[in-house]
Amino acid sequence: MSEHTEGTSPGPSAEGPDEDVIELATKIFDLARQGEAATLAAYVDAGVPANLTNDRGDTLVMLAAYHGHAEAVTVLLDRGAEADRPNDRGQTPLAGAVFKGEEAVIRALLAGGADPNAGTPSAVDTARMFAKADLLELFGAK
Repeated sequence: MSEHTEGTSPGPSAEGPDEDVIELATKIFDLARQGEAATLAAYVDAGVPANLTNDRGDTLVMLAAYHGHAEAVTVLLDRGAEADRPNDRGQTPLAGAVFKGEEAVIRALLAGGADPNAGTPSAVDTARMFAKADLLELFGAK
């Protein structure tokens, strides 16, 4: 292992991020979309940020939630990912799960501290929009 002095460590160049970093991030986002909970947990445990975001501000939790992977959502939340972190459009993972009708994901997000009133539109607003009375009751909304 070589030593680096301050200011000489490898990192993003003036042209942009390192191709290997982009390739790894792409792989990790795909793992979230595919619901590979154990592999995601291993990457986060090894130092990948639990709140890693893509170019649209979607977190790993958002991608796992939107694609219906409750176990992946849970392992990410257990490792410090934010349940309510919105993407660049103000959407939260919980609102996305309501939109997709992913009840197991909704319950995992709520257990992880998600706020049904966070985001634009919020999960409550989304449940109202799609007349999901059962979810409105679960959220304590009318």
